Amino acid sequence: MVKITDNYLTDKQAFTDAGIKVPSYDIKQKTGATRWVHFGGGNLFRAFHAAIADRLLESGDLDAGVVVAETHDPDVVASVYKQYNDRILRVITHEDGKFEKELFASVADALFFDQSNKDGWDKLFKIFENPALQLATFSITEKGYNLWDSNGNLLPAIQDDIKNGPEAPKNNMASLTALMFGRFKAGKYPMALLSTDNFSQNGERLQKSVLTIAQGWADNGLVPNEFVDYLKDDKTVSFPLSMIDRITPNPSDTVSEQLKKDGFEDYQITHTPAHTNIAAFTNTEEVHYLVVEDDFPNGRPAMEKAGVILTDRDTVNDADEMKVTTCLNPLHTALAVNGSLLGFNSIAKEVSDPDMLNLIKQIGYVEGLPVVTDPKVINPKEFIDQLVNKRLPNPYIPDMPQRIASDTSQKLAVRYGVTIQHYVDDPKRNPADLNFIPLVLATWCRYLMAIDDEGKAFTPSPDPLLSELQPKVSDIKLGEKTDVHAHLKDILANKSIFGHNLYEVGLGDKVEAYFTSQISGKGAVRQTLEDTLSKFAKNVD
Repeated sequence: MVKITDNYLTDKQAFTDAGIKVPSYDIKQKTGATRWVHFGGGNLFRAFHAAIADRLLESGDLDAGVVVAETHDPDVVASVYKQYNDRILRVITHEDGKFEKELFASVADALFFDQSNKDGWDKLFKIFENPALQLATFSITEKGYNLWDSNGNLLPAIQDDIKNGPEAPKNNMASLTALMFGRFKAGKYPMALLSTDNFSQNGERLQKSVLTIAQGWADNGLVPNEFVDYLKDDKTVSFPLSMIDRITPNPSDTVSEQLKKDGFEDYQITHTPAHTNIAAFTNTEEVHYLVVEDDFPNGRPAMEKAGVILTDRDTVNDADEMKVTTCLNPLHTALAVNGSLLGFNSIAKEVSDPDMLNLIKQIGYVEGLPVVTDPKVINPKEFIDQLVNKRLPNPYIPDMPQRIASDTSQKLAVRYGVTIQHYVDDPKRNPADLNFIPLVLATWCRYLMAIDDEGKAFTPSPDPLLSELQPKVSDIKLGEKTDVHAHLKDILANKSIFGHNLYEVGLGDKVEAYFTSQISGKGAVRQTLEDTLSKFAKNVD
């Protein structure tokens, strides 16, 4: 038996016997100043970013480990970082059942970054005041950047942060801006703030949020205008764009059981009070991409040596748009809302359903691929081929529609709105010719009813707009005649949700028609899907 906290340098054979590859470096001997901070200590970081740092520590291209700043759940730091000496066991699950296990010791420290934790708060400020810091990366999910409600107004908590200034911020973005103010005061030192969250123009969103707070403070006389200038000058602070892709779901019971059989003692999965699922191990897929705009005003680690594609801004935009708006994320969302309504609890099982598989093929190959820009660094068609034939069907990736359905209202404008815009802009195309994208949008509206296709109530995944949107459809009953337009018109006209007023681009009536069909009785979601595939699906084999 071997534990993750055992000495992997002196007891390497015990790890080898358990099939675990270990580092050759001692993180305690990597005593350089912190160059890399990462916000968000969840499974994506543990499976991907930690691996990049591990490779660079092995090659000598990084002289200190990453400092992880968890901003959501303090139990993550206590239960799966500190308890295991900040180490991570990554398990790559291959579709043939092979498990590839590797120990990472690339985290130098992990802390909970919140005003309530003075030690972690003060420690991170000192790191940001050090000129050696080159970059901060982020995997805090889309909602971590959001400062506005669905009408574009600043949220009350953000208004309070802007009013109160940099001394006691509550919101993540305000806290980050306070860190940057500390760095500004220490010497106006340069650095890069690199979002690696899974949405388009992520760097621009991060920049907008930081500048909104900084400008609010400046307008209130709480910081000098020079601080805003410092943030706006790309020679001192950059906000590179990125495209990241690696499916990293919650820890798998199957993987946990196999690790136990293999002699790994720390196989248990932790379920924190804040509903975070995490473990000493993280399971992920083999396929992965990270494309990053090469814009680092204070230098950077040699990330290209660890498989990161460093390129120009336009190429990152193209790669990101390819994935987020065409080749992966729209397919994921289609599976998420349909799967939740049709009783699936596994993405792999869902894509074994012929209707589900055909639906995502129509969205990807037929409606999306013709209008996507080829980024050259990744082939779009090959990307979808790989996703549909290899990645999504992998039974060892325990991903669930319910996980992907979280925060769907925050995703639709990007995952479908961009493709709709391409149809608007192309004189040879018409958004009204789309069939399967509007079907998914109707299915999401049907999902808001929180009644599955068998007529049973279910709990929707967390979403910041549920309380605002669900009342609009809550009185609809399956099989009863209703004024669909009256119920949906405010939703479908909301540009902040879809990126468009769907009526103005010729899709509102089509979405309403699909929705009308889907509420006609039990089984109507499946029947509507089958009818639409029968009528409009094209052969993509």
